Amino acid sequence: MASVNEWIVREYFESIGFLVRQPRKYQVPSRSSKQLEEEVDLLVLNPASGQADTPEINVWGTQTLRSVSRAIVGVRGWHTERFSPAVLRQAPEVYRFASDDVVGSIRDELGDGPVASILCLSELPASKALQDDTMAALKEGGIDGVLLYPNMLMELIQHVEVNKNYDNSDLLQLLRILKNYNLFKDGQLELFAKGRRR
Repeated sequence: MASVNEWIVREYFESIGFLVRQPRKYQVPSRSSKQLEEEVDLLVLNPASGQADTPEINVWGTQTLRSVSRAIVGVRGWHTERFSPAVLRQAPEVYRFASDDVVGSIRDELGDGPVASILCLSELPASKALQDDTMAALKEGGIDGVLLYPNMLMELIQHVEVNKNYDNSDLLQLLRILKNYNLFKDGQLELFAKGRRR
């Protein structure tokens, strides 16, 4: 399932103009822990951005990402639960990819300038207080920004054109087909049902 999550994130970054590379990951049965560079899921580079400072931690969207010149990305597609401070305390590996050692090990590949640490999550807690606590814990763990899967998928759905064929991307092709048959709900609440009489 991890590859599907990375696939969505990769397509999202590429759709907004980023260059994306996935570091090679080795699965060696005799080795118990990952090497530093294997902690990072994706490396992204924005050729259209200058050497801008990393934006403040928040849930980032497309506009915020356009100001990011280079980043390391951690993909955590646990789609059945929300990321609360309690979940983060139980799973400290969530932000291991953002440690200074890991960033130092891949800095040569991304070039000079600030490197943002972006974490892709399913959802944040519903309450504002728990969201603030979660964001504070993420910042303490070295995370600069958060991307949420619902936002990325909505952006991809809007990006996909029904009349265009996406032969090079199975994901975009699938979204195009679903969009063609009106299988996505509208983003806004409909006050009046179509064809309804008073």
